Amino acid sequence: MKRAIALGTVVLSAAAFPACGKGPVEHSGDPQLTLSVDSVTVDVGAAASVTATVLNASAPARFVSRDSSVATVNGNGAISGVAVGSTYVVATLSNRADVRDSVRVRVRAPVDGEWGLRAELLENNSEFALAEANGKLYVLGGYPPSRQTARTAQIYDIASDRWQLGPQLPQPNNHGMAAAVNGKIYLIGGQTTDDQQGATAVDMVYELDPAKGAWVEKARMPTARSGGVAVAYGGKIYVAGGRVPRGNDFAVYDPAADKWEVLPNLPSQRNHITGAAIRDRIHIVGGRLGNGLSPQKSDAHEVFDPQTRTWTTAAPMLSGRSGINGVLARGCFHVWGGESPAGMSAQHEYYDPRTNQWSSLRAMPKPVHGVVGSAFVDGLIWVTGGGTSIGGGSGSLLNQTYRPIVSCE
Repeated sequence: MKRAIALGTVVLSAAAFPACGKGPVEHSGDPQLTLSVDSVTVDVGAAASVTATVLNASAPARFVSRDSSVATVNGNGAISGVAVGSTYVVATLSNRADVRDSVRVRVRAPVDGEWGLRAELLENNSEFALAEANGKLYVLGGYPPSRQTARTAQIYDIASDRWQLGPQLPQPNNHGMAAAVNGKIYLIGGQTTDDQQGATAVDMVYELDPAKGAWVEKARMPTARSGGVAVAYGGKIYVAGGRVPRGNDFAVYDPAADKWEVLPNLPSQRNHITGAAIRDRIHIVGGRLGNGLSPQKSDAHEVFDPQTRTWTTAAPMLSGRSGINGVLARGCFHVWGGESPAGMSAQHEYYDPRTNQWSSLRAMPKPVHGVVGSAFVDGLIWVTGGGTSIGGGSGSLLNQTYRPIVSCE
């Protein structure tokens, strides 16, 4: 009988299995086609190859995938994993469709992404906003275990693996939302104390031009809110959600015009969410429904089209989580971490927009929550800072990284 293989990227040939074929091949005059293996397991984004042995015919083998959304195959039998699932690759003679053999293909989520650590933060704050511009991470505000809200701006240079303190924030800020547009950093909303109801939420917007080194106040957000997410797309910043009663709020800021516009509400009110711009759409996922450390977690995945100004739904997350963070990397939307009254979540999953499907990855080595904003730079997802136990008083100095191998491009 033929063999089954599990692999990342490897090439197989029938000659590699001299003792494991289907059995003795009778050399009759009829055309025959035999594949080198019965089944293949391949990671998403990786490749495998099968070889066809043809007897009593000069026509070459032709390969076809029964489901190209799961795996594709080229004319040489090279199989590429596209999305988690299973299908068959069928080989036939190009002039005899009745002469055939098949191999079952199982595509799994890759398990060999690499977690790492970089230089630690200068201050162990959590519940902060993060943005990236020109190869630098900007960690804005938050609070340490004392829960005294900070005005700190910590700046990390990715190339040199070094931190420094930047210009202090104009006012204390935690649970803010941050984004970068045209090399400038924007801190939007947030709150000034650690109250769990968002009573001290602000509508302030501040801009930092790194070349000038000073924060400048800009047009205020239409509503005061905290605990939402900011997503940069097309030179504008879309800000979604927030603590109750601002969980449905949705508005867009145009830095060039210094002007806000209120947009159709986020369909399901949420806070402690994450989001990303994917294929010209704004995706908002996860979160919690109540204030404080609410047990009401959401797996919602709602998508806004800036052209039609309408919302639709996409595949929900694998489980409801809040206090999560996320970023787009190699076309995949990675989401990790979170907290609930039951404890911390080490879950790490990604969304493939090509298939509208979520898949699990290996768990985080050190789960965190309390950070909104990340970056994908130099092939690494930056999982910077965050609380390491439930609640807001567990800020860490961790600066974790993850090197993804899965691709959704």
